[in-house]
Amino acid sequence: MCYSARIRQEWKTFCARLGVKISLADYIELFWERADGRKLPLPKTMEAMFANPSTGDERRAWDAVVRYRETRTAEVEQELFDLRRRVADAERKLATKPTKSAQDSRRIAMNKIDQRLRWLGDLRRDLPTEEQDARIYPGWYVPVIVMENGERVLKPMRYQCRPAGKPAFFDTKFPGTYNARRDSLSGFWKGQFGVNHGVMVAEAFFEIVERDGRKVVLEFRPQGLGDMLVACLWSRWESPAADGEPGEPPLLSFAAITDDPPPEIAATGHDRCVIPIKGANLDAWLDPRGDLDAMQRLLDDRERPFFEHRLAA
Repeated sequence: MCYSARIRQEWKTFCARLGVKISLADYIELFWERADGRKLPLPKTMEAMFANPSTGDERRAWDAVVRYRETRTAEVEQELFDLRRRVADAERKLATKPTKSAQDSRRIAMNKIDQRLRWLGDLRRDLPTEEQDARIYPGWYVPVIVMENGERVLKPMRYQCRPAGKPAFFDTKFPGTYNARRDSLSGFWKGQFGVNHGVMVAEAFFEIVERDGRKVVLEFRPQGLGDMLVACLWSRWESPAADGEPGEPPLLSFAAITDDPPPEIAATGHDRCVIPIKGANLDAWLDPRGDLDAMQRLLDDRERPFFEHRLAA
């Protein structure tokens, strides 16, 4: 399973080089939904696409980012105030009669204070500067390249696919649907395979493996390849209105296709690997036209770099 990845950090130059159009309307809608209170985890690199707006649409996207940061900063500052009061209360109790309860309360509050100070630091940074700023996890929103009206288009999608027509509880019933096993493409994923294809542009991916009796996270980075065009399936899910009431907002979501690993990944104890398609095959992959055999051949004709690994920070 590809439980996490590090996506590309700079998008505008990349999109211009590959002739990819950024779907501004989708980003504006997503950013304003988050600004209005929906919990939508986004990597900082996605926000940075609009940090220096040059058009009215880019300005609307960035205004939504600023609004979210202002609202979230106020929330975190209030949490800090409450936590510092909790520390002061615990210290007063410890000064008169030390108890384990007061010690635990102070320790937990101090840890939460450190965490929220880190959150404030992240909220106040306009541009991504940390490797973590490009890291994504299941449930996060990620830029994905798809084909739309004959054009390559970059759209934000959730990294966990909810196929069209499935109930909303599909997410909890099948929590692993951020990955699509290649041997399930014509079964579980038959509604998406050969129909809705995309690519996630990633520099590395991460897996959990067991070493010396404990679980560790390994980072796998392709050598000599740079960005991977990771083969994905996607879907547009819509909630039917009930009794005249509006349903949930439409959801664009995707899953990365995984296959048996190359020897260097298998040697680490992991049994899956993402599929980096070749750049020359990008348009053919994005526009499958229902030809399943041809799509399987594209998955076979993949990039085959050596994946170097290290313990993730």
